[in-house]
Amino acid sequence: MGYTIGQKIIKEHLVSGNMKTGETVALKIDQTLTQDATGTMAYLEFEAMNIPRVKTELSVAYIDHNTLQTGFENADDHRFIQSVAKKRGVVFSKPGNGICHQVHLERFAIPGKTLIGSDSHTPTAGGMGMLAMGAGGLDVAVAMGGGAYYITMPKFVRITLKNSLSSFVSAKDIILEVLRILTVKGGVGKIIEYAGDGVKSLSVPERATITNMGAELGATTSIFPSDENTRQFLKAQGREEDYMPLSADEDAVYDEEIEIDLSKLEPMAACPHMPDKVKKISELGKLKVDQVLIGSCTNSSLADLLTVSEILKNKTVHSSVSLGISPGSKQVLTMLSETQALKNIIDSGARILECACGPCIGMGQSPSTDAISLRTFNRNFYGRSGTQSAQIYLVSPQTAAASAINGYLTDPRTLGEEVKINLPTQFVINDNLLEQPAPADKADEIEVIYGPNIKPFPDNEPLSDEIQAKVSLKVEDDITTDHIMPAGARVLPYRSNIPKISEFCFENVDPDFSKNCTALGESFVVAGLNYGQGSSREHAALVPKYLGVKAVIAKSFARIHAANLVNAGIIPLTFKNEKDYDKISKGDLLVLTSVFESLKTGDFRLINKTTNEEYELVGKFDKRQQEILRAGDLLKYTGANKDE
Repeated sequence: MGYTIGQKIIKEHLVSGNMKTGETVALKIDQTLTQDATGTMAYLEFEAMNIPRVKTELSVAYIDHNTLQTGFENADDHRFIQSVAKKRGVVFSKPGNGICHQVHLERFAIPGKTLIGSDSHTPTAGGMGMLAMGAGGLDVAVAMGGGAYYITMPKFVRITLKNSLSSFVSAKDIILEVLRILTVKGGVGKIIEYAGDGVKSLSVPERATITNMGAELGATTSIFPSDENTRQFLKAQGREEDYMPLSADEDAVYDEEIEIDLSKLEPMAACPHMPDKVKKISELGKLKVDQVLIGSCTNSSLADLLTVSEILKNKTVHSSVSLGISPGSKQVLTMLSETQALKNIIDSGARILECACGPCIGMGQSPSTDAISLRTFNRNFYGRSGTQSAQIYLVSPQTAAASAINGYLTDPRTLGEEVKINLPTQFVINDNLLEQPAPADKADEIEVIYGPNIKPFPDNEPLSDEIQAKVSLKVEDDITTDHIMPAGARVLPYRSNIPKISEFCFENVDPDFSKNCTALGESFVVAGLNYGQGSSREHAALVPKYLGVKAVIAKSFARIHAANLVNAGIIPLTFKNEKDYDKISKGDLLVLTSVFESLKTGDFRLINKTTNEEYELVGKFDKRQQEILRAGDLLKYTGANKDE
């Protein structure tokens, strides 16, 4: 029996474990990336490990999220990350160089290599045949120190793409169709692999759009073959030597197979407030549009913006629409500026935003009250835009540009003649905003600079054999990390200050959550299906732990968040009988008994002292995870097991 693409890479990087679905495997990690919203904490964790230099082939620290500097906090974090990178052997991508995933795809991604990043959209690099996965900052810190990355061996899904896309239908519409089919829960515990003749018609940036937004499926990662298109992209980036062909064996066996005829797709949109609420543009009608934003790590490539430029050429943005465009990297902006493309965009009345995540992470450009905002982004979670009453739709760059001109949601196929662009065979290469680290023999001369907002990593206590506490919160299905730990310009500056950022925890769900947790001391959170979907932000686990949450009891968990809970020392448990969820209320006094023995068996007993009921819970943890939980968190475990 042959191997899938993912199986081939896992086999080459296997440190321990058996490649059997559901079993834990440890992988050697070749590359890591961080960004500044999660990176400060990741480097605080790395510093706490007392490891002199990173041990990966490459680690890169990007500044792309917290670039809005309304106070000293973000600037101090950037200075801290820059000093750690210089001292510890990490490449530092300065503000203005671009969004981590776009820059990494351009300058560093390599077919067949492994990459983990403290950002859930790290699978973007899967568009180049890389096994790229989002992870919590603690996992990334451990990998930088030479430790393995542990995952549950996933199932494999092959999506066969037939034929090619019609005019004005894009890669964004492909991944929206996949989301429509599989939903935001459909990829959990799976690697999505793309195959078929339709793959050959997609450029690397188009493939990256699809793998990027595969994160919204809850998938471990998504991956495309490395083929002639990959080689051409690497050659244009001056990196042809990084190319290697990579594809699944003909007799590879998949757990699930889906077929999509690209020629039958049409422009689509994800409706508020979830990426899988997908409808055809033709079904939605002429919705009046107030704001259009084009960019993010999903749709900010040169190909995307050249297409937008052609649609906007000799046109003017509708008087009722605010159009903002964020190029994905300095390279993209430079190449737009060297042609008529940037002039077309500016002349249309678009606002050029900096090469950063910007409004996708809630960093500015919040829409007006009750506005309809079209965005080429990857997430439209409730409140993520910064305006809770706004209605956010996720669309392709073609749909966004056409709608900006008309002032209402527009099927771009109504524009008429196909827009054609020509991508250069050679990209402009200027890596002057990538700072190389100091040589190892000079590292002792570098001082790590801490600002007053940067607080030490909390010191967590070891696990107790019995936990008695009240339920501080009960939530429904599909609670995202944005619900747990909001993003945006108001909150993100405190990512390096756990005590301060804890004040914002669950504020859009229960404004009194932080105060109630403080009063309770210890507590449980009860949740529905797919708890913790969305971002990889480990603060959604670190902060509840700081507030005394000892366990989260849910119907099911998103992959990264479940791992982050374990790393933070919170026990993620699921109901054996989902109907028991309905029997627990906020304020109930619960007792989790014989915790240490239950960690070994995977069967937990929960007593509800308020209702005098008992529930059976499940928590399957491998030996390492058991020891992490018993130690109090991954940092304490790593300190006691430095040779692992």
